Amino acid sequence: MSAALINRRDLAFQLYEVLDCEALCERQHFAEHSREQFDAILDTAERMATDLFAPHNREADEHEPQFDGKRVTMIPQVKVALDAFCEAGFIAATHTSDRGGMQLPQTVAQSAFAIFDAANVGTMAYAFLTIGNSNLIASFGSETQKQRYLPNLLCGRYFGTMALTEPQAGSGLADVRTRAIPQDDGSYRLVGTKIFISGGDHELSENIVHLVLARIDGAPAGTRGISLFIVPKFRVNEDGSLGARNDVKLAGLIHKMGYRGTTSTILSFGDDGDCHAELIGEANRGLAQMFHMMNEARIGVGLGAVMLGYAGYLHSLAYARERRQGRPPTAKDPNTPPVALTEHADIRRMLLAQKAYVEGGLALCLYAARLVDEQRTGTEQMAAEAGLLLDLLTPVVKSWPSQWCLEANNLAIQIHGGYGYTRDYPVEQCYRDNRLNPIHEGTHGIQSLDLLGRKLWLQGGAPLHLLQSRIATTVAEARASGDTQLAEHAAALEVALGDVARTLAVLGPALQNDVELALANSAVFLEAFGHVVMAWIWLRQAVAAQGADPTGADERFYQGKLAAARWFFHWELPKTAPQFALLRSLDRSCLDMRDDWF
Repeated sequence: MSAALINRRDLAFQLYEVLDCEALCERQHFAEHSREQFDAILDTAERMATDLFAPHNREADEHEPQFDGKRVTMIPQVKVALDAFCEAGFIAATHTSDRGGMQLPQTVAQSAFAIFDAANVGTMAYAFLTIGNSNLIASFGSETQKQRYLPNLLCGRYFGTMALTEPQAGSGLADVRTRAIPQDDGSYRLVGTKIFISGGDHELSENIVHLVLARIDGAPAGTRGISLFIVPKFRVNEDGSLGARNDVKLAGLIHKMGYRGTTSTILSFGDDGDCHAELIGEANRGLAQMFHMMNEARIGVGLGAVMLGYAGYLHSLAYARERRQGRPPTAKDPNTPPVALTEHADIRRMLLAQKAYVEGGLALCLYAARLVDEQRTGTEQMAAEAGLLLDLLTPVVKSWPSQWCLEANNLAIQIHGGYGYTRDYPVEQCYRDNRLNPIHEGTHGIQSLDLLGRKLWLQGGAPLHLLQSRIATTVAEARASGDTQLAEHAAALEVALGDVARTLAVLGPALQNDVELALANSAVFLEAFGHVVMAWIWLRQAVAAQGADPTGADERFYQGKLAAARWFFHWELPKTAPQFALLRSLDRSCLDMRDDWF
């Protein structure tokens, strides 16, 4: 079963040979840890994921949570797995020891979470939301709120959600209508409806802590008037005990094509006028605070997309090695035995594509996690630079895996042939689960508007300049290796990076003169820019692989890395040149199309 979750050799390569996570142990914050401890934690994660999460992945998909009008029921294995996850301390993995946490680097914690994601992303979603919820309260909550909620969230007695979306608004948060009515005692009463709230109701924990965006009566219109509130399912008394049921009602469950084990809910707040809520942080600053959780969630969505693609890749690889079908083009005798699917060049093409997408996606997500560690524990300059790079790369980390690791799932089905789209094989569910991720936490279009309309231009373009500097360092390392092929990859990456600069030289002025035109094709920019970033990520891996001195199985592992890098540079990076040319043309096709022409 573990072979269908993740290649641990690849994970070790990312952590210790590309990202140098051992060096983090030299920092005071992580001084109690070592590589041996990191590996032991990953061993525990793999064992638990294999024994408790993976076995009910299909059953949770086939037997969705049900609502009888009073309570939500689901298969019991979900709670068993989550209880074990919480008891092992994974909810509090990155929190400090004085809060009962493991004080792990984010990079190692995300590696553990990746294993759980590969096993059962639907069950993992409850924990994932709770982790983000607790991190937000730790960052913005008052001392009273931290004392009231954090201990229970971090041990798993309470689970958490974030409640943003409303039926009439969708992703347009400026149109949030949920009202927050001030009370004489400083608290608030909420009235409104939220939709598509993952984990919004269940019986998995004693309480559910909702983080809800709402508008205080009299607040400014638009996003400037949105505040953030803590709304528990059960009120919490001053002594920490649970009080009465809050006025939060489950109006219904939403049934989706994937992530079926995760409740997706419609929540109604204040139907009886008695929904108690606590303001968290400053009034009218709710969206900025919520982005703390949303950006964390976007990286988490990217990692989940990677691991669903990774699971599909490993399943299709195993199938292609075992399944014997067809003969090579040179075989003229029909009596010769069929060969393994891996003997066919087109199958190897699809496997290579999957390998490039999922191993590249994992490297990208763990690089983002390493930036979080730099932001939290590095020097002042290191932290500032990490923050800039995270700002720039978060849309890519969320969207690139959501698009291309979904494509890996598509290829996994193709390799299985007619069996691939039956429920007898797991790749069908991997695809359905992963199809949600291009929408989760902001669609491709929303991420592209954020990237091209805002992130690239922060502080006068400082994030892009920093990324260009990091890429230049990797290019220099590739050339210094003395390897001809790496030098060719480095040259191709420089050309593509120049294409980015030339394109922005056109789009930058266009943003000042005609915003709609400049942003009309932003999704194309996100895809092309993402491919350039991924070419850099693959060059980083290739440099590390070329610099190794392996034998035996390790030699085959490194050759596989170099082959996947070569494939990405030959097959994927060249796609960006016509995309950048299209962007520079400021094509108006989409903008000029009228509703009545469809």
